[in-house]
Amino acid sequence: MGTNSSLLRSIPKVDELLKQDIVKITEHKVQRPILMNSIHEVLDELRQGILKGEVTEVDIQAICIKIVELAAKKNHYSLKPVINATGIVLHTNLGRAKLCDSAVEAIKQISQEYNTLEYNVENGTRGSRYSHVEHLITQITGAEAAMIVNNNAAAVMLILSTMAKGKQVPISRGELVEIGGSFRVPEIMEQSGGTLVEVGTTNKTHRQDYINAINENTGALLKVHTSNFKIMGFSHEVKLDELVEIGKEADIPVIYDLGSGCILRLEDYGILDEPNVIDSVKTGVDIVSFSGDKLLGGPQAGIIVGKKKYIDEMKRNPLTRAFRIDKLTLAALEATFREYLDIEQARKNIPTIQMITATYDELEAKCKQLLKIIDDEDENYSIEIVQDYGQVGGGSVPTQLLKSAVLAVTPNKVSPVVVEQRLRSCEIPIIVRISKDRILIDVRTVPQRHFEYISKMICECTRP
Repeated sequence: MGTNSSLLRSIPKVDELLKQDIVKITEHKVQRPILMNSIHEVLDELRQGILKGEVTEVDIQAICIKIVELAAKKNHYSLKPVINATGIVLHTNLGRAKLCDSAVEAIKQISQEYNTLEYNVENGTRGSRYSHVEHLITQITGAEAAMIVNNNAAAVMLILSTMAKGKQVPISRGELVEIGGSFRVPEIMEQSGGTLVEVGTTNKTHRQDYINAINENTGALLKVHTSNFKIMGFSHEVKLDELVEIGKEADIPVIYDLGSGCILRLEDYGILDEPNVIDSVKTGVDIVSFSGDKLLGGPQAGIIVGKKKYIDEMKRNPLTRAFRIDKLTLAALEATFREYLDIEQARKNIPTIQMITATYDELEAKCKQLLKIIDDEDENYSIEIVQDYGQVGGGSVPTQLLKSAVLAVTPNKVSPVVVEQRLRSCEIPIIVRISKDRILIDVRTVPQRHFEYISKMICECTRP
């Protein structure tokens, strides 16, 4: 106990620590509350260590180093950029779609100035935030009207609340999907006030199943694109155009939760089984909803397109205010949709589309460029270009992998797990995959501007 008391008395005061050169330098680099919080945290930890008998000496220099390291860590933003070298284009954990340059510039301009969010410059009166993008979206998709909410789950809830509250909504059992975060279609239906009516079976739903479910209390027919899984083998579904025909015959609106929201026809690039917005609208479906931050390649948003009479009703729904998007999302979305006025321009300028449609030859050329920068004679690792497969990700195109050329780094003196952890701990974290005791760097999702940094970090992180 006497030893503990002596050690406790030797703990330096806060003022004494603030006078130390290494701490004084840090005080100019971080905000004072961060530094003070770090000092108190280190001293509390030291005090607890002494009381538990785990600390046997008090070294002021060691304390200062701990304070500086902790303050530097606390000074970093929690939300920060990473380098996605996984080959998963729409990586949900890494923020899904990367914005195009025009969207980033639009956000910068709008965020730094007052703007016309809800102001009509021509009339000098209050305007609608939807007016900035509605005409653009309808021009591209061919729909009568459009509106935006903060994500596709909100879009589906708003649609059902407006069109089917207190009414029945038939849906195939094979389409009762769960999306990210355990958010399930039946739960959305319940919250919206509609009554879900399951038709067909998990693997087979036929035209007559919907017809048999229709009655005087049917509010709408709902189809959900099963974007994150595929039923294979002995299966059958009622296609969207068939469901639209059933709806017209019964005078009941049809809703299509498309989800991923692709504008391009991906089959033109060898990617099958992914419906697109334009073809969906052409079927005559009453309402389509889709995400902004998936295959569209824009910011997080829920986009609703379709018949004007239904969208006008949604705009008047009280939920619309709770689900509305902000000025920054609106700015990015307008810029993203503008890219789609020219499909070839969109393919080149929207990172998501560019990465998904990249050919193997293009990726192999990128690998060779990175390989030229990396020191391939370093004894701590060996490196080669190999064939592997990436993914679209984000719950999109689950049945297809994307053939990729990747760099495979085999560490010679430390384990791949250690290298992966070190890369993840870099100032700009590098997120990679491990396969067959190799670190895989899939250049599909890595911009060339990061090549120099990756080269440097591979050398550092493979050292023993």
